[in-house]
Amino acid sequence: MGLIASFDFSAGSVLSYDFASSRKEFQWLASVFTGIIFCVIVYRLMDIMSSLLFMRYGKLSNKQKIEWNNRGFSTVHAIFASVVSFYLLMRSDLFSDDSREELIVHRSSTFSNSVLGISVGYFLTDLAMILWYYPALGGMEYHLFYFQDALNTIASYILHHGLSLFSIIQALLSGQAQIYILMVLFTESTTPFVNLRWHLDVSGLKSSKLYIWNGVALFFGWLVLSEHTFHLNSSSTILIRLQKVKQIFPLGYYSVLTVPAMLAMMNIYWFWKIARGMVKTLAKAKAKKHDE
Repeated sequence: MGLIASFDFSAGSVLSYDFASSRKEFQWLASVFTGIIFCVIVYRLMDIMSSLLFMRYGKLSNKQKIEWNNRGFSTVHAIFASVVSFYLLMRSDLFSDDSREELIVHRSSTFSNSVLGISVGYFLTDLAMILWYYPALGGMEYHLFYFQDALNTIASYILHHGLSLFSIIQALLSGQAQIYILMVLFTESTTPFVNLRWHLDVSGLKSSKLYIWNGVALFFGWLVLSEHTFHLNSSSTILIRLQKVKQIFPLGYYSVLTVPAMLAMMNIYWFWKIARGMVKTLAKAKAKKHDE
């Protein structure tokens, strides 16, 4: 009887594990498809609403309309990702020191998994559009990270999206290192300013006050977030968290050490481009005011 009872318990555990695993897999897939469907819906709504509300939209070329709508769901995702990341990192108790016994690098929740899955859906959709509409997106007429003066090769854009998908999928499937992924997703908060800059430019409002103030906000936003990213990837910070990071599975461990550092170097380059663009914009505005 003891052997039978023991066997029955083991079988029940296996069935329970399989059921839990199936539920997680279903949640992951559902969140990814939610992200994809969300992008398609926003893309279509951007086309409909822009044609009704903006006269300039009808005068855009087909390539510009594609990018206009693409930037629409990019902005919505950026707002969603940054707001939810801030909530999970700062307001919820998911990563609080005393909230759980498990290591902070091993913590995840149904909500955080859903957020990462939606972001995977976004990056997959954006990458698919870049490849499908090339060169309208991703080529010489599309600009890396939606910034006009940044690197404009499809290879660079695929590198960014590839690194993002590689890191997010690892964190989603393993349930580990999600705190670091959410920190990086929070930096998406500057994307709406970058997209607005492009929208104002193609709308013929490059000399408007809104364009200038948006550029200033973009500069200081990147300044704050660049400092935040640099701190996360500084040698002292890595040494402090190294013992915790070592508890992550090997591939995740090396990813945490290398991927954020690569993104930090890219951020330095983009910040230099943004600073140069802001100086040019302010100089033109000053010269125009002086002529008047």
